[in-house]
Amino acid sequence: MRRTLADFTPIPGNRSFSLNRLTRVLSSALIAIAVTLGPAAAAADNPQLEIATNLGTFTIELWPDEAPQTVENFLRYAERDFYNGLVFHRVISDFMIQTGGYNAEMDYTEPSGRVANESVGGPRNLRGTIAMARQRNPDSADAQWFVNVKDNRHLDADGQRPGYTVFGSVTTGMDIVDRISLVRTTVRAGMRDVPIDPVVIERVTRLDAKG
Repeated sequence: MRRTLADFTPIPGNRSFSLNRLTRVLSSALIAIAVTLGPAAAAADNPQLEIATNLGTFTIELWPDEAPQTVENFLRYAERDFYNGLVFHRVISDFMIQTGGYNAEMDYTEPSGRVANESVGGPRNLRGTIAMARQRNPDSADAQWFVNVKDNRHLDADGQRPGYTVFGSVTTGMDIVDRISLVRTTVRAGMRDVPIDPVVIERVTRLDAKG
């Protein structure tokens, strides 16, 4: 492929209300609140974007405090509609879905520059996080990015050895990401893991007040 890659005590008088049960109840309540509030529940100052595809829509939150150069780079592409019309060209179930390089005809879309690797000391490649794809050179990331469908610790930095820079996460619509990850793929234009039926990004829309 050209230009690609990369977590109580028992309540008195109710002995049956165990630690595990209470933990599950509290976790379910917090998840329900987060789903109800959606992107508004995320950090107020973090950019929020909607990724609309022909298979559904998901939203992402970017983390400029963790990867400032990477977030700035991503927003530059998004704000000039670079991603509109591109496809998820590399899809591997139980791993990740990748986009940012090709249109539905598998024509390569030339990026406008590269961004320095910011993975050392940064967030891990856990399920639902988004990260930059790159070549062997750690500083070769440009416009391509991916969503981790599972925890991919092997993509993390190891000490001072760079990994793949995580710069945000999916906030709603992870079911859409999972759906994309399960589409049938083939070999096309000399590349493996290309969806048989193109998964197209129809638009990327910034949702926060600064958008």
